[in-house]
Amino acid sequence: MSELNVCVKCKRSEEITPLLRLTFKGEEKFICAQCLPLLIHKTQQLADEFPGIEIPKNTEH
Repeated sequence: MSELNVCVKCKRSEEITPLLRLTFKGEEKFICAQCLPLLIHKTQQLADEFPGIEIPKNTEH
């Protein structure tokens, strides 16, 4: 039995919510639609999940 993919933020599995596949520095990760805005607008909240990610200096839109 293979391991289920889970969202990097909320840890919900692909059996509970649709997940989007992404890659960063050669690693495959998954994020759900509810947590995707964090990746776009509040990247710093996911820095632990993406070591080395560039955090925009101006986070205001």
